[in-house]
Amino acid sequence: MNPLVEAVPPSGIRKFFDIAGGIEDVISLGIGEPDFVTPYHIRSAVIDSLMDGQTQYTANYGMIELRREIAHYLSARFGVHYDAENEVLVTVGASEAIDMVMRGLLAPGDEVILPDPGYVSYQPCVQFAGGTPVVVPTDADNGFMVTPEALEKAVTDKTKAVFLAYPCNPTGAVMPLDTMQAIADIVIRHDLLMIVDDIYIELVYDGFRQESFASLPGMRERTILINGFSKSFAMTGFRVGYVCAPEWLLKNPAKIHQYAIMCASRASQVGAIQALKQGRLDNYRDIETMRQSYDQRRRLMYKAFTDMGLPCVEPKGAFYMFPSIAATGMDSDTFCERLLKEQAVVCIPGTAFGACGEGYIRCCYATSVDKMSEAFDRMHAFLKGK
Repeated sequence: MNPLVEAVPPSGIRKFFDIAGGIEDVISLGIGEPDFVTPYHIRSAVIDSLMDGQTQYTANYGMIELRREIAHYLSARFGVHYDAENEVLVTVGASEAIDMVMRGLLAPGDEVILPDPGYVSYQPCVQFAGGTPVVVPTDADNGFMVTPEALEKAVTDKTKAVFLAYPCNPTGAVMPLDTMQAIADIVIRHDLLMIVDDIYIELVYDGFRQESFASLPGMRERTILINGFSKSFAMTGFRVGYVCAPEWLLKNPAKIHQYAIMCASRASQVGAIQALKQGRLDNYRDIETMRQSYDQRRRLMYKAFTDMGLPCVEPKGAFYMFPSIAATGMDSDTFCERLLKEQAVVCIPGTAFGACGEGYIRCCYATSVDKMSEAFDRMHAFLKGK
């Protein structure tokens, strides 16, 4: 067996869903998936394409109409411009994009700087590619944000890239423009690559606007931008994402995609085209409708945890909250296992996202208000009885 793969532990998230499978009346605050159904006009366009017999392969890079729509979206929303012909690659979700970018860029021993806590797949994908993840600790005191000072200390002569994602899964942290610019200055000064996962960039609250690193001066030519349709358009099961970069940076990931995947599903690409075309016409009303609903639930969850004595940094993006459970005296795994077995509520231990997640749990508010309210009642009873 491949020792690189053997050395990586299974996902810390999957364990809790395996346990939950044998428990009745479970309420999950664990899975990071919109509870909205994909908008009707998207589903309808996909159905029409299938009924019309559009079931063939597409170009390796994806349907040119979709690539043009992606390029237009990024230009209109974030002011970053890509050539649809050779700087946009459609992938099987953002997850494939992350994997093939790492395998396309990293040589054995190359270091990639990552935040801790951070999404569960980032470090394993670096390791699978033969690279070395170098984590930068974040905590509640700095709003779970990578600081320029911490990043500077992490850079070595083996550093090839910095990989950041804001808004952040699992903490809901965002990054203001002045901090982004300070980090960009470090990346440019050390001649590094920047990899950004912008999958939650549309889901921000309280008037905050999350910019993309690719739009900052001097960064487009050294940035690989990853995004997708799962979160903003509630299209998780469609598995369609994309990666954008200058042609020289996209060449190797595209080669891996050609051999390993061939192309993303045509039906999914048709849905993505419809999502972006309709978005242009109605100012992305679908996104705004979902964002407002998440914002309402975000406020409800924040108040509930505060009232329970589980303090947390108020998240400004994504749809996650990362409350501290340190006051309970339990570690993250014990807290989540007992909560699941005693009250049938699924939360994810913070340690699933890195060592700095100890003492925290991740809870997702992309679920109904009724289910969240019941989960809060059960959590309160659990805390009273512990």
